Amino acid sequence: MPPIIQDIASALTIAPLHEAFKKRQSEAGGALAHWRQSPDKNIRALHHSLSRTDDLDAAHNVVNHLSKDASDVIVLGVGGSSLGAQALTQLAYWGTPAYAPRTGYPKLHFLDNLNGPTFTKLLTQLDLRATRFHVVSKSGSTPEPILQMLAAIDALENAGGGKYLKHHFSGEVEPGDNPLRSILTAIGSPILDHDPNLGGRYTAYSTVGLVPAMLAGLDPMAIRNAGREAFDTAASAADGAALCVAARDIGLSQHVMWAYADRLQRLTKWWRQLWAESLGKAGQGTTPLDALGPVDQHSQLQLYLDGPNDKFFTFVDAPAITGAKANAAWANKHGLQAYAGRDISEVVAAQMRATAQTLSAHARPVRRLSLTSQLDERGLGALMMHLILETLISARLWNVDPFGQPAVEEGKRLTRQYLDGCI
Repeated sequence: MPPIIQDIASALTIAPLHEAFKKRQSEAGGALAHWRQSPDKNIRALHHSLSRTDDLDAAHNVVNHLSKDASDVIVLGVGGSSLGAQALTQLAYWGTPAYAPRTGYPKLHFLDNLNGPTFTKLLTQLDLRATRFHVVSKSGSTPEPILQMLAAIDALENAGGGKYLKHHFSGEVEPGDNPLRSILTAIGSPILDHDPNLGGRYTAYSTVGLVPAMLAGLDPMAIRNAGREAFDTAASAADGAALCVAARDIGLSQHVMWAYADRLQRLTKWWRQLWAESLGKAGQGTTPLDALGPVDQHSQLQLYLDGPNDKFFTFVDAPAITGAKANAAWANKHGLQAYAGRDISEVVAAQMRATAQTLSAHARPVRRLSLTSQLDERGLGALMMHLILETLISARLWNVDPFGQPAVEEGKRLTRQYLDGCI
């Protein structure tokens, strides 16, 4: 059985969307074939990150370096240098209320937003002697992680740990002359080479994503193997992309990715960047929105059902895990017979089905992406590749380059000018 199943039948009951989908379907199949055979350096780099094994020894060395005598590891990176790793480490419950590091592993922190008070507060709460920092920047000059790293160095030196800096840091950066590589080299800390042709939002299967996953106790090869299998066999991604593009063709300008598991929340954040930065070009794309069920039924659903009909919905779920149950005696005693003895996961599954069905009844198009086994490295690895392929195929249908994000460069340039006092 494939690791994920896509159900688009409900969406296709909407006649205009069905018609638009049929027009896009063969085009999407051709786009999938194109990307699988493309000589483009970016897609070759993605494929290489799925098939290589030569980088894992160095990755294990970095993991061992960071873990030695460590209580906490802080991953410094922004955007694609962090979100893919966050999506993967949620398999180990990172980022959920239930997170605790697995036995023998340090506690993980991702500081992907630059904020001075938060960074300072965290450092004061940790034992700096047992805290490590893994810094990721493709270019080696991304301001946010560089500033955080320099602030961490300052804190360590002020605490008397200046002569031990090499034990506190590691990083990943592309080869060449850049600030991050220069600092790490001067400190004497280990450095992994970031593939210069692999854009940040496509790095989950590289050591950018896998080092934090390994620090969480996950199997890196299981993740890679799942991604490679999906890249080679996931024909359903073509239909998914055709449907997403067809939705825009009929005027649906927003795409809601609604996950029904806490451990899929960061997946939706990762997808939001992937979709927005890859496709929002030359007037194309749709606005990606992330949601988590069932909590967002209580904060967003009113708008989705009764507001503008301008959204396409993707529901993502995994098989229920049996666990906490509602006490039958207390439920029956207080008129809650529907919940008596029910597993919480069973109730959540019913809520998802009800929400999807209600949206469909209001002529809101819904598709479903379902993992066929428990949420693990294989399932998530396949799901992330399915979404990458959908993005690449959609880019070809919209005739945009899915790599790079040229429109944001002006803001970066102006920031540097402000800091230099030129404005």
